[in-house]
Amino acid sequence: MSKTVLRRLLSYVRPYTGYVLGALVSAVINVSLTLYGPILIGRAVDKIVSQGAVDFAGIIPIIITFAVTIIVSAVFQWLLAYCTNKMTYKTVRDLRMQAYRKINRLPLKYIDGHAHGDMISRIVNDVDQVSDGLLQGVTQLFTGVVTIVGTFIFMLTISPVITVVVVLVTPLSLFVAAFIARISHRQFVEQQATQGELSGYIEETIGGQKIVKTFCYEQESEAAFAQINVRLYRCGVKAQFYSSLSNPSTRFVNSIVSAAVAVIGSVCAITGRPGPLTIGQITSFLSYAQQYTKPFNEVTAVITQIQTAFASAQRLFALLDEPEEVPDSPQAVIPADCEGNVAVEHLFFSYRPETELIRDWNVSVHKGDRVAIVGPTGCGKTTIINLLMRFYDANHGEIRVDGIDIRKMSRAGLRSMYGMVLQESWLFHGTIRENIAYGRPQATQEEVEAAARAAHAHSFIMRLPDGYDTVIAEDGGNISQGQRQLLCIARVMLVDPPMLILDEATSNIDTRTEVHIQKAFNRMMEGRTSFIVAHRLSTIKEADLILVMNQGQIIEQGTHEQLLHKNGFYAKLYNSQFALPA
Repeated sequence: MSKTVLRRLLSYVRPYTGYVLGALVSAVINVSLTLYGPILIGRAVDKIVSQGAVDFAGIIPIIITFAVTIIVSAVFQWLLAYCTNKMTYKTVRDLRMQAYRKINRLPLKYIDGHAHGDMISRIVNDVDQVSDGLLQGVTQLFTGVVTIVGTFIFMLTISPVITVVVVLVTPLSLFVAAFIARISHRQFVEQQATQGELSGYIEETIGGQKIVKTFCYEQESEAAFAQINVRLYRCGVKAQFYSSLSNPSTRFVNSIVSAAVAVIGSVCAITGRPGPLTIGQITSFLSYAQQYTKPFNEVTAVITQIQTAFASAQRLFALLDEPEEVPDSPQAVIPADCEGNVAVEHLFFSYRPETELIRDWNVSVHKGDRVAIVGPTGCGKTTIINLLMRFYDANHGEIRVDGIDIRKMSRAGLRSMYGMVLQESWLFHGTIRENIAYGRPQATQEEVEAAARAAHAHSFIMRLPDGYDTVIAEDGGNISQGQRQLLCIARVMLVDPPMLILDEATSNIDTRTEVHIQKAFNRMMEGRTSFIVAHRLSTIKEADLILVMNQGQIIEQGTHEQLLHKNGFYAKLYNSQFALPA
């Protein structure tokens, strides 16, 4: 699994090979100059080690050379950091953009079936963790490999015997780190999954805070949060504990290496066997032994970030691998005009195979018809809207617009035919003008104001501090629910589509304003095919066709008078709303 994740991460790095090569060259030069330092220090030690025979003249050139190597090494260390940062952040930018594009290409079935907070956590938190791990990992990889090779060569030139001792003992730290990494990886995977669960719970709780307070659910909410938070704490502690064992363990092994170098080097200096060493060479070798083991320490020190990055990358790639919405056919029709004739033939649909919902739905709607869809909660009214807009595809049967199967149309072309106002209004953080012009960004100020007047929103907009330039908080939090819905209605009126879908479009508006809005809708619906979902049956009396649904089937259809005359299911619904109390 880790190898697969690594290969996929490297595929995102490939476009920035130039930065990778720049980082590699900088690492080679930086480490080479750094490793040249102990040689100079050893030579300087040999110049002053003899009693009463300090060679000051010989030391000065060494000091100058040492200073130059430090300066040049610092320059290339900066270049290494620059290249690795550029490579990392550009790679992470691409990952995050691909993840966001993926969200827009996923079918609504996936969006509806997964916690939104968890998806947000994958795009934000998990990508950040990949960034940290990638940045740390690449830096340590380049400097580590060059350091190991460089110190090995320098040590061989001083004492092959002691070099063999260092090389034989040091890999023990790798075995220790690999063993601990296998144990801790499972904990990091669980930690990232639990963090996504926690983000999802926070997101839905903040979004429904009014409901939480209304039902005095604060304590239960905090208890549920605490339960998830405790699980995150426990798996986080285990992950950190296991990963933290690697660094002191490898440092212990490396201390053994340093001790072995000091003992063997001292024996060589005193006895001259198996090869003579000067005090300066022993000093240099001790420095190289520490430099040789340093990459192992650095890798184990950042193993937490690397493990977290791999766990986050797995979650991110799981999102990227989700099946996308079936793409439009290359031969997909992009309608240039729309008459508004809609025909549904023998349509079957269910969200889950085991639960049948829409069964054998047939209806024919002509240009300019006003079609009302009524029925009890859960009967499939909103499902019909989803099918008309092709948010979901039918299991069997077909829907045709102007004689063309909507599955043969481009989705953008089909959806551009409809203007839709939902019961749940959606606004984004921006000005009122930008929100109204969401469907027509190029609209003029006069057109925006005309749409607002038609929606009876102009008067309340002008009472706001900055009028049409008033900035709306996230999801319209600084204006009332009714005002939000008026802005959504204005948005549709500005687009002026050939067909309309009104799903409880006036449910959050006061009765007086609803009368005005209904008149505006009536003007707007003239000559346009309209689908109206309503619970208040008084709003659909003028509909040309009323579809009465129950348990996924259209059980009655006709005009208001015809359905009342039948004295069937619709008549009972209507009378239940308007019957006088006994």
